[in-house]
Amino acid sequence: MIKQVLHKAFSVLLALLVLVSTVSFTIVEHYCGNTLVDAAIFQKAKTCGMDMDATANCLTVKKDCCKDEVVVVKGQKELKFSSFEDFDFQQQLFITFLANTYIHLFEGIEKETYPHKYYSPPHLVADIHVLDQVFLI
Repeated sequence: MIKQVLHKAFSVLLALLVLVSTVSFTIVEHYCGNTLVDAAIFQKAKTCGMDMDATANCLTVKKDCCKDEVVVVKGQKELKFSSFEDFDFQQQLFITFLANTYIHLFEGIEKETYPHKYYSPPHLVADIHVLDQVFLI
């Protein structure tokens, strides 16, 4: 039970690891002066509400006090898949036998049947070994 749950959890974890390593995303940050106003992933960041032409405050401090910074995190574009045909014949044979052995390693054992399981043994009237004096040495 626990083995199956751990197996599924590790499988999902590895699948997510491959997904995260191949996905690209952008982080957009909006600064007003030196203050970070908003940061967003996958969408545009909210502005501070100051328009460059209409705001006197922004014009007096600096000409370009509001700025947007875009950080692009690129994922892996090319994944190298190893192909079974890239191996020579001896390596293919070894991998085939190893996989076959590993698969058949965990086959279940058939449940043994006991035909006399529900029958009680006969009552012992006399100990025949002692009466006949037959002992194993």
